[in-house]
Amino acid sequence: MNIIDIFINSLLLIFSFDKELWKIILLSLYVSFIALIIGTFFGLLLGYLLAIKKFFLKNFLLVFINAMMGIPPVVVGLIVYFLFANQGPFGVFEILYTPTAMIIAQSIIVFPIISSFSHEIFLQSWKNYQDQFRSLNMPFFGIVKTLFSQSYFLIITALLSAFGRAISEVGAVMIVGGNIEEYTRVMTTAISLETRMGNLDYAMALGIVLITLTMTIYSIVYLLNLKRR
Repeated sequence: MNIIDIFINSLLLIFSFDKELWKIILLSLYVSFIALIIGTFFGLLLGYLLAIKKFFLKNFLLVFINAMMGIPPVVVGLIVYFLFANQGPFGVFEILYTPTAMIIAQSIIVFPIISSFSHEIFLQSWKNYQDQFRSLNMPFFGIVKTLFSQSYFLIITALLSAFGRAISEVGAVMIVGGNIEEYTRVMTTAISLETRMGNLDYAMALGIVLITLTMTIYSIVYLLNLKRR
């Protein structure tokens, strides 16, 4: 079977809504989206605090968060594995090899990305408007609302970049999820498995969907940046 036949068969699998294929796709989207929500909540909160508050070890925390952006995802997976393994400190929860463990790993991966970018975004807005905030004695939620309204294009860009990183991740989810059929198998781990097994139609179908998603995400990021300029 040549590559053209494989490509055609992969498209047929996608547009015929093959049940097993779309289970994998939907699980990938679910895990990455929930991880993004969790990472966004804590990441934006920390980014905001780092931008406008002064506290002990703030500079150390900034260095640590920025360093975390470069940590290999497979190492994150290994850390989560040790934490939730049977002999680990959180082994009692028994969530290893479940979608929950995968969500935790991806949340850790996207958290420093969102924290670091949101810190820079909020810091610039804070520098521009801090005198007005103080002169008006603006309350906390008023400051938050203003910062978000001035920076929402950049924040959305950061979140989309984080989501793209999460959904394309393979090492961490393989370690903590185990690539279990119809339970923890996501697009990246399925592509690796199906390629090794010689099921190239499935591998290419998942690859096409993953490439389409990531290209769409980064195209939106580019257009948002273009509009902002």
